[in-house]
Amino acid sequence: MSKKGLIHKTVETLEQLPEDSIQEIADFAEFVLKKNEDQLYQQNAGERALTQHSMRLSESSLNEDWENEDDAHWDSFLD
Repeated sequence: MSKKGLIHKTVETLEQLPEDSIQEIADFAEFVLKKNEDQLYQQNAGERALTQHSMRLSESSLNEDWENEDDAHWDSFLD
């Protein structure tokens, strides 16, 4: 069943429930959403750490390209 179909079916079911049950389901849905957001944040944090680590590893090998007399005049633009 598609996402829209599931949502429609869930709404139809919710309409048949008493208000306190609907509130319980709403609270659970918010809990699941927060859990998914936390997992996504953790995944992205791991990816950011890997990217930063890779950048640090490549820095020393690229240093010769960055620090040379031919390009020294460009350093004045960084100040």
